[in-house]
Amino acid sequence: MGVRIAVLAEPRIQQRIFGEKHWEQLNALGEVARIEQEGPMQPDAMMAVIEGADIAITSWGCPALTGDILESAPELKGVLHAAGTVKGIVTPDVWRRGIRVSSANGPLGMGVAETALGFTIASLKHMWWLSQSTRQGGWGSGKDRVRELYQVTVGVIGGGKAGGHYIRLLRNFDVHIMIYDPVMTAEQAAAMGAQKAELEVVLAASDVVSIHAPSLPATYKMINRERLAVMKDDAILINTARGSIVDEEALVEELRKGRLFACLDVTDPEPPAPDHPLRSMPNCILTPHIAGAVNNGVKRVGQFAIDELKRLLAGTPLEGEVREEQMSTLA
Repeated sequence: MGVRIAVLAEPRIQQRIFGEKHWEQLNALGEVARIEQEGPMQPDAMMAVIEGADIAITSWGCPALTGDILESAPELKGVLHAAGTVKGIVTPDVWRRGIRVSSANGPLGMGVAETALGFTIASLKHMWWLSQSTRQGGWGSGKDRVRELYQVTVGVIGGGKAGGHYIRLLRNFDVHIMIYDPVMTAEQAAAMGAQKAELEVVLAASDVVSIHAPSLPATYKMINRERLAVMKDDAILINTARGSIVDEEALVEELRKGRLFACLDVTDPEPPAPDHPLRSMPNCILTPHIAGAVNNGVKRVGQFAIDELKRLLAGTPLEGEVREEQMSTLA
């Protein structure tokens, strides 16, 4: 007899994260119960689906797994979150029960890192401006500003899943990588292929700065007026993390000077006001929070949850395991 698997996501989210082949894999592993009613999930519906479950798969929009819901699944061994942060679903009751928790931050971080790399190459190559110039009838004006991803310094702010994958991608190029991450040791940074340094040092030395830090009280407007001021002229600032990490008012001031170039996939708030200056600045690229999993890429998190389930059943380490002591430093 296989395990009982409770899929605690409303149908529209199930359709986003799972395709036919995913359901085939889940059904081969055990008995699958899932939410069938659209709309906000009520506790009664949650308890009915999770009743007797060994494993729960959660995703975006799932409510917190409170003690009364968990009482319906006394044998629950794992919560596999097919999304990013687990802060909205994991309660102290989960930890008290000794239930293991996994997050799909890793596969989500892959998409973020790939987007950041795309921003890095396109911005160094001056593609945004050259494309517009060419559309307007020009040809070649501005090519003298093109730079390659070669023998430049790239600064990475945050060495978690997304930042770590960005560094792995950068190691395909002849570049110097610096990292600021207060919870990472110099030895850990070196093992990734980066040089650990203080934030101001990274900002001052880098031709490209890519932000991958979590949104925490300690990182709120961390990239402020003083820190933006130490960045090199013509440096590129990329933010695919959270808009709250950058002081946008201070960034607008620097962009108006023409000193910096910014690629922002996130803002604070989202979306920015229709007349926000970032929308019209020629040295700022705005995208509507697409760096993570979008459309077909969302299926990555569904497959990851299934792979984590297989690892849990086989007794092998979980790749996305989250521990209680990590919660204060996670996004």
